[in-house]
Amino acid sequence: MHDRHHDAAEGQHADEAPHPRFAVGVLAFCGVVVAVMQTIVVPLLPHIPALTGATPAAASWLVTVTLLTGAVFTPVLGRVGDMYGKRRVLVASLVVLVVGSVLCAISSHIGVLITGRALQGAALAVVPLGISILRDELPPARVLSAVALMSSTLGIGAAVGLPVAALVVEHFDWHTMFWVSGAIGVLDIVLVLCFVPESSLRTRGRFDAVGALGLSGVLVCLLLAVTQGADWGWTSARTVGLLVLAVVVAPIWGMYELRVPTPMVDLRVSARPSVLLTHAAALLIGFAFYANSLVTAQMVQEPKETGYGLGASLVVSGLCLLPGGVMMVALSPVSARISAKYGPKVSLLLAAGVIAAGYVVRYFTSHSLWLIITGATVVASGTAIAYSALPALVMRGVPVSETAAANGLNTLMRSIGQALCSATVAAVLTGLTFRVGGRTAPTLHAYQLVFLVAAGSALAALLVTLFLPGRRVPAAGTVEGNRDVPGGPGNRARKVPTQESA
Repeated sequence: MHDRHHDAAEGQHADEAPHPRFAVGVLAFCGVVVAVMQTIVVPLLPHIPALTGATPAAASWLVTVTLLTGAVFTPVLGRVGDMYGKRRVLVASLVVLVVGSVLCAISSHIGVLITGRALQGAALAVVPLGISILRDELPPARVLSAVALMSSTLGIGAAVGLPVAALVVEHFDWHTMFWVSGAIGVLDIVLVLCFVPESSLRTRGRFDAVGALGLSGVLVCLLLAVTQGADWGWTSARTVGLLVLAVVVAPIWGMYELRVPTPMVDLRVSARPSVLLTHAAALLIGFAFYANSLVTAQMVQEPKETGYGLGASLVVSGLCLLPGGVMMVALSPVSARISAKYGPKVSLLLAAGVIAAGYVVRYFTSHSLWLIITGATVVASGTAIAYSALPALVMRGVPVSETAAANGLNTLMRSIGQALCSATVAAVLTGLTFRVGGRTAPTLHAYQLVFLVAAGSALAALLVTLFLPGRRVPAAGTVEGNRDVPGGPGNRARKVPTQESA
């Protein structure tokens, strides 16, 4: 009864809501800020032991913990948003980001820094929540372009974060970037409260706390084993034990989810080919994209004595990824138009091919800065098209009431792909080395092998996409399954959940 009164009250104030155009810009800005948080400490990592007195292994947790909390909280908060209010949960996520930023800004203790980074990682749920709000609030003709931009913010923020962080590290006190990120987080909260409406659409039922704990346990075990396996040893008791625990708990969790009226993850919907294959493609695209970010800066910083390195500065190496970020902004509306005309499946096929082509360019152009930037930008361009197409594919396969949870799961799959990529790149670059100038450096073949593996991942994504069910292209850029109530005028007409046949 309370929910019905709540929805009615929101409906009465629909006409007073801000124009959706502002919501798109605000949510995209929030997405970029949250994505920047994922990479902002990467240029700082080599300096953390000297700055904090921590060991290199402890310093690496500044990245690992963000990945873990982002992976755990993205699907969970997506589900909470579907049930209790998407804007409400989005604002709470931004508050957590601000708290995490302030903790990192006021302390140099490694434990406090790791805690702050964990809180920053939890805010990654902003992206799927924003996608769901846009689906609920925009007229159908504008959904694809807005969602494309929102999804691309993950790549845009990653490309922008590295050079910005590098500039701060070289010219300012390192705490400055956390103060700035906290201030921008506060600005995000104010903008959301002013310009983003709360969706009246809710998923009924109780929150599946047991399912959330089970999913979190599986993810933590899996990602800890993957991210720490190189340091612990892939055959060590800790690594093997965590992998075994994940394998044992996962089916038990799955059986429980199938029996719950309102599960944390609707496995029946997720098992549909249109959804399952989209999640598989997201994992592979996440793997392929992340290799570009991981190796570009390191490769151009390698000394010239290696025979391939350019001896570039930290700032220059970070700027190599900036043109890719610009292309991601420019291409998100292009991808939306391709999806509207030919379908998101065609967009994803094109994206996977472009990413693979970018790595072919990178394989043969490892001695020229401008050609390296060109190859990295081609990869980023393909990623922009892919990240724009993935949520459109998800939305056409799930009920409207599960949009945030389903896109949270898709974002999770990208994160798992990135974790697997990080472990693979670390294994390759530490396994193929040579001595030069009194230090150990990866060989050129090691980098080229990374490019080949990443290209293979993109081609695997292309193959998976080929098996996605075909679907008639919706008219005027609408997303199938997203229907206005008949007779509901305006762009805030209440959406009705619809079910796609399995």
